[in-house]
Order: sequence, then structure tokens, then C-alpha cells
Amino acid sequence: MRILHTSDWHLGRSFHREGMLPAQAGFVDHLLDVVESESVDLVVVAGDVYDRALPGVDAVALADETFARLAASRARVVVTSGNHDSAQRLGFGSRLMDAAGVHVRTDAASVGTPVVVGADDGDVAVYGLPYLDPQLLREPWQLPARSHEAALAEAMRRVRVDLAGRPSGTRSVVLAHAFVAGCAPSDSERDISVGGVSMVSADVFEGVDYAALGHLHGPSTVTDRVRYSGSPLAYSFSEAGQRKGTWLVDLAARGRVSAEFVDAPVPRPMAVLRGHIDALLDDPGLQPHEGSWLQVTLTDALRPTQAMARLRRRFPHTLSLHFDPEGASPVSSPAARTSGRSDHEVVLDFVGDLRGVPATDAEATLLRQAVEACCLDPEAAS
Repeated sequence: MRILHTSDWHLGRSFHREGMLPAQAGFVDHLLDVVESESVDLVVVAGDVYDRALPGVDAVALADETFARLAASRARVVVTSGNHDSAQRLGFGSRLMDAAGVHVRTDAASVGTPVVVGADDGDVAVYGLPYLDPQLLREPWQLPARSHEAALAEAMRRVRVDLAGRPSGTRSVVLAHAFVAGCAPSDSERDISVGGVSMVSADVFEGVDYAALGHLHGPSTVTDRVRYSGSPLAYSFSEAGQRKGTWLVDLAARGRVSAEFVDAPVPRPMAVLRGHIDALLDDPGLQPHEGSWLQVTLTDALRPTQAMARLRRRFPHTLSLHFDPEGASPVSSPAARTSGRSDHEVVLDFVGDLRGVPATDAEATLLRQAVEACCLDPEAAS
């Protein structure tokens, strides 16, 4: 059986106020192309279909179109909810979608009931584990601890009980949305820690032929049988160096596994630049980044004026700007010296402390006008 493993679509997400929906639609086109060109039998989506529990109407429309196209494809589909999804909303209509070959699993109570997919070399039992909130499950599942490890261990116990009752030779696939120890997170994942405990051991998936994981946005091979696909698009600058795509997994008879990573299309490259502003603007070697989304950290000793505007003249897609002056001591908030001083003088001090040089005469005049416009008592501004 040939499986395409994907996760963390985060439909509806923006990136530094840049809408990502057209790029997400482009990934869906790519996904369907891979299903056909690689003769995929099963698509598994391991959580975080949406970016938030109440997705926008455009995100819902894209999800609806995606599931309809997958239902019309050659592949069966199993989808689970992640920590960004509303299980109830994503799971709406799941019993109707089952008939179309798109199986959406969002109810923790059904973790031991698989979707059974037939193949020439035997059945594959696909167990969709939605995001398991330990706090909500501790009482009904009688968990020994309020931790993700305890919740996932109980879910996997139920999986193994069901699997043990199936015919010999039945292969198994598990979808799970969790943080497995030993993998590196990105800045764009939402923290799922409970009392400071969020990680689970890869050993919890022991005995399963393949575990398709979601939650972390970087692709990762925990073991040959336990993998993260990562998100199909980069959602933070911490992901600038990551490959994005899906795992194409061949699950052969007797549970033999091989996997190949399929790169997703990159709508716009992403890079992180650092240096003096003049050096960045003049460096011919940075020409390839003129069309990239950029995070720029300026290291000038004095904060350049109109830095973003100057950068965008060469790099129009600069989205994030930071300052880290070379040789500067750690940043601390200066104590405001307000006693016996006018508001205008306090503001001028703030500008000087922040920038490292006093305000110009023109800036001082503009700041005075701003202060006077905000003061109920014009005398206090002088």
C-alpha cells in the first residue's frame, strides 16, 4: 500500500499579515497531483487542518473543496483533528463523509476503531487519534497522570487491543498529533504543555507498522516507522531552512516500510539576514533574496532612520525588522527622569535613549506638537 502522509495545513493562517490562502490552495493542487502521479492508495492528514477553532469562511471553503477533490481521487483519506482545530466543527458531517471515502476522526472515544483499507497484499487498519487533551480525558479515561504521555499511552492501549483481535498479517497505521521527545519545535507551533509536560516517548508507538505524526512543523524521522511530515508551508522565520512537503510511504507485506520525502512547491523563498544596513543594501551577493520574504536584524551601533523603508526599496518583501547593535549592553528600560521636567523633555530623552543619538531640531519640533496635541493642560508640555 502506498500512503501519502501530510499534516499541519493551518488553512486560513497569515504570515506577518500576508495571506497564505492562495499558497495553501497551490499546495492542495500539488497534493492531488502527487496522489495521481504516484498512485497513492491512502492519504493521511495528522491534524491541524485549520489554524483556529473558528476558521474563516475562505478557509472552510478551501477545506470543503480539498475534501471533495480527495473523495473523487483514487485514494482513501483519513483526517484527524489537531490542537488548533475544533473537534466538533471539523468532525461535522463525518458520518456522511465516510460514505465518500473521506474519514474524519475527531472523537477520542473512537481511537480503538480503525478505518480498514483493503489492499491486494492484505488489510491495513488505520487508527485516527485526534489531539488528546489530558485535562479533559483524565477523569473519563482514569489516567494515572495529567500528561500527554498518559493520554497517548491509553489511546495506544486501545489500539493494540483492537489490533490483537484482527486477522494475522493485518498491518497498522496510527495518526497522532503530539510532541515526541527528541524532535525540534519551531516558533509557529502552539504550546500544548500541561503542567510543563508536553513531550511523549516514541516508544509509545511500539508495535505499530507506521505512525504518521502531526504538530511539529519541520519534517522529521524519529524512527523508520515514526515520522513527522511537517507543515506544507513555512509559518515562521524559524522554519526558513526547513524542507516542506509530504512523506510518500510504501507499506509492504509483513509491515516493511520505506519512505521518500516529496517536496512541496515554495510560493516565495524565505530568508533571515543580519548586518549593517549599508552592507545589506550594497551587497551584490544578496540579489537572490530580493524576491524573498525576509526577517532582517540590523547591527548598526546607531539605529538607522527610516530603516524599513530603505530596506524595502531593495527587498520589497521585508516583513520583520529587529535591532541588535554590535557591542551594545543588554537592553534594559531606562528609568524615566520625570521629576520637575516637561513632557516634551521626557519624550526627547526617550528618543535619545532608544536611538543612541538626540532627536534633530525638526524631530524635536514635531514631538513638541505631538505632546501639545495630547495634553489637556498645554502648560505641562512646555
